Amino acid sequence: MLFRTSNSLNGSEDARIDIDASARTVNGSVLTGGFCGRRGNGGGATNPNRRSYYRLYFSAVFDRDFARTGTWQNATVTPGGTTATGGEGYLTGADRAGKGSGGWVGFDAGGDVRMRIGISYVSTGAAAANRDAEVPDTATVDSVAAATRDAWNTELGRIGVGGGTAARTTAFYTAVYHSLMQPQTMNDIDGQYLGADLQVHRMRAGQRAVYGTFSGWDQYRAQIQLLALLRPDVAGDMAQSMLDFAAQNNGVWDRWLHLGAPTHVMTGDPAAPTLATYYAMGAADFDVDAALESLVKQATVQNPDALSDAGCPGQCLGQRPTLNTYLALKYAANDICHCWGGAAETLENSLADFSLAMWAQRAGRGDLYRQLLPRGDYWKNTFNPAVGYQAARRADGSWQAGFTPSTDVGFAQGSSATYTWMVPQDVSGLATLMGGRPAAATRLDGFFHDENGNWAVLGGNALRYDPTNEPGIHAPWLYNGLGQPWKTQATVRQIVDTAYGIGPGGLPGNDDLGTMSSWYVFAAIGLFPQVPGRAELLLGSPVFSRVVIDRANGVRLTVNANSADTYVQGVQLNGSALRRSWLPESYLQRGGTVTFTLGPTANTTWATAASDLPRDH
Repeated sequence: MLFRTSNSLNGSEDARIDIDASARTVNGSVLTGGFCGRRGNGGGATNPNRRSYYRLYFSAVFDRDFARTGTWQNATVTPGGTTATGGEGYLTGADRAGKGSGGWVGFDAGGDVRMRIGISYVSTGAAAANRDAEVPDTATVDSVAAATRDAWNTELGRIGVGGGTAARTTAFYTAVYHSLMQPQTMNDIDGQYLGADLQVHRMRAGQRAVYGTFSGWDQYRAQIQLLALLRPDVAGDMAQSMLDFAAQNNGVWDRWLHLGAPTHVMTGDPAAPTLATYYAMGAADFDVDAALESLVKQATVQNPDALSDAGCPGQCLGQRPTLNTYLALKYAANDICHCWGGAAETLENSLADFSLAMWAQRAGRGDLYRQLLPRGDYWKNTFNPAVGYQAARRADGSWQAGFTPSTDVGFAQGSSATYTWMVPQDVSGLATLMGGRPAAATRLDGFFHDENGNWAVLGGNALRYDPTNEPGIHAPWLYNGLGQPWKTQATVRQIVDTAYGIGPGGLPGNDDLGTMSSWYVFAAIGLFPQVPGRAELLLGSPVFSRVVIDRANGVRLTVNANSADTYVQGVQLNGSALRRSWLPESYLQRGGTVTFTLGPTANTTWATAASDLPRDH
């Protein structure tokens, strides 16, 4: 059996293996990091993430004596060896081939070999303790499998569905499973964990676990809402973990945490809408005041790395880059923003600041609410009325030359055609700039259909909807705010039926730590979070006749439907007729029953009155 200790996916700085034949153990560690280390848009050979930011320890024990041992370091192979050290480095190809270290153990033929292994980010001893606590000497493969199955059935059982097809039910529970694979537990059984400062810390009193790995730009649009819906207790512990990681990182909340370490990937300030959403959805078991103050500071006080171009465009070192200039211009100037794309940065920051304003309002901080709410409208400063799209804008106020709706100049992993719709906090304001709600709805029709009126929701065209990436995944639900909710129902159902499925092709693209799967879960139950920072839910049409959600805080949500048809004919909330295409926060916070009457044809009068549309501010 080979222990390739230095072979971390993106490379390693160092590794060690120690084989103790008398104790039948193999211990080791790897000093590594290098998140997205191979990415060309992360700075090439000077990529700031080609660096080490954690050491993973392991401890393995066997139930059979070793008949042979050996080690290697680079090209030197040592039969009978028991110790080796050395990493691979963070380069790729020929620069890395043949480097690294590891070892092996061999056994005489006959009989099974059982190995128990544990890991830790703190020490070898902690890895052994975790192993013995979680997989005791009496454990068997069957008992571990059964315990794992029971644990996952508990999580999957928090949301029960019935009345759907077998394929949709399979796709649904696969999506719930994917959605709940993150965040990951980082602490050892004794409460210790590796912090963002590479020092060992102990989790706070009352904290159930320390969680890490946060794909912020991806997750804040769907996955964090589903986590808060099902497991507000986990969301609260995740919020506390992120606050502590930020404190260990000189007060900076990084966009993308790998374990607890900053990687700087993507754009915007996703921690702000994430914690604001957690708080709105009832995950308040963290130091709310300290977290709000810290995130507001990041949004108002420029940090030392804000003018750095290190890692740009994909992994720009600075969080809230060029903040002082951003606040002065009220948009991110594409030529001097030290960011991936100025228009995208402006849109992301506008939504983050709106979320912080909503949080401040809930927390009774009227001063912060009044300060931050106007910043939620800064997206209007990168909307070019001459072309009717979001566009890259320079510091002198001019627009980037050569604009087309399909351009990605000024944007991050998306086109202007996609990002123009990324204003869930102000659908009415966006509609006004597009000539009113009917005109905006007609434009949105063109986002989901080709020139001949055929559906175009599978991606591959920069002018159309892309189900494989995050900036536009809320767009199908915008029809509710434009007064044409039947088009949300039809569009969401088309995406559910064509972009998703079962088998190896069941996801339209990179799941991004459960984000795309979370979108499917919400779409399948006919509910979708309206906007980060709040807890209202937009209505679509469920594919199941019954959905029961038992939140970990004891609140029960029920969704009933008379059929699997696409179009809403009417809705009742707790027995009373609902003329709105959205649910108030009280439904999520206190529970209740939503009953859909569905039919095969569109009802173009339900939830269309101006007074019944989802509210913006």
